[in-house]
Amino acid sequence: MSTLFHIFNSIQNSLFPWLEEALDPLSAKEQKFVQVISLMDLQTHMKAYRWQGIGRKRKNRMKLAKAFVAKAIYNFETTDILIDYLRGCKNIRRLCGWENPWQVPSKSTFSRAFAQFSEGNLTQDIHEAMVKEHYGEKLAGHISRDSTAIAAREKPVKKKSDESVAQPKRKPGRPRKGEVVAPKPPKRLDLQPARTLADNLEDLPTQCDVGTKKNSKGYKESWIGYKLHLDCIDGDIPVSTLLTSASLHDSQAAIPLSQMSQDRITNLYDLMDSAYDAPQIHSFSKNLGHKPIIDHNPRRGEKIYMDPASKARFAQRSSAERVNAYLKDNYGGRNIRVKGAAKVMTHLMFGIIAITATQLFHLLE
Repeated sequence: MSTLFHIFNSIQNSLFPWLEEALDPLSAKEQKFVQVISLMDLQTHMKAYRWQGIGRKRKNRMKLAKAFVAKAIYNFETTDILIDYLRGCKNIRRLCGWENPWQVPSKSTFSRAFAQFSEGNLTQDIHEAMVKEHYGEKLAGHISRDSTAIAAREKPVKKKSDESVAQPKRKPGRPRKGEVVAPKPPKRLDLQPARTLADNLEDLPTQCDVGTKKNSKGYKESWIGYKLHLDCIDGDIPVSTLLTSASLHDSQAAIPLSQMSQDRITNLYDLMDSAYDAPQIHSFSKNLGHKPIIDHNPRRGEKIYMDPASKARFAQRSSAERVNAYLKDNYGGRNIRVKGAAKVMTHLMFGIIAITATQLFHLLE
């Protein structure tokens, strides 16, 4: 945490006073913007996006990346609104790197840069490095795991039936004498523990489709789009994220998320709701040296309640729910205008990066 403390002190005692001499007094959101950018290490991550001397010279991609961070922090619905604000607000425009309003690029330039960032997984790489650099050596008590619906403005992909593997329907009950019954294919959850993270991620569906989930009142709600899966640690800090098809069951993202988080931080307890109550997930958590605390899913049986100590720890799981709320209410999680999983994930990750940096600095307050 010493590096984070040094950055925090440098911003508070040196950078903010210097900026306020060069600019107008900084608003709360402008100060937050400066803090987030300070933790992103853009100089390192933007090397791959610099113009290589071939073809038409690109606009400065670092300035554009900063602008997309501002879009998330200000919760702007569209890039048009962002561009108008940059041209009208001297402080945030100069903080991004443009001195004059006419230097702010066009919407098409923003769109091309965003597509490049999505193709190169820029935001995911920045977030992973930020977590490892500023929390990787610290022990986290709990990981809270949850998912949230991400509504998109695109048509859902229709599921295609695979005729090549379709089997004729047979009557329920015991097979007849001499009848050969094809074995059931292994479930994704059965295969995941033995696979690498890369193989598990490759196997998860990411196309836009229809998801259904029960709300807090127990009623089913459906949406078209995706599902964002989150691992958060104490302090409401997101450490791992996955974007899948909306229809994917939460349990099938648990093991890949565990693998991602295990590579980034060290934690003691894994907290999950009843959607994750599967023996494969319990076993995987224990094999990592963690203690899983998962709400029991009775599945038409008798409910098994937690002991008082586990129940007290389970209350920490609200961390993931709060981060989901932050993202949707304050950092663009409801303003999905792009299409395709890669671009949707990039849009969400600019918000996740802003939340992560903000919550890391809150640890020092």
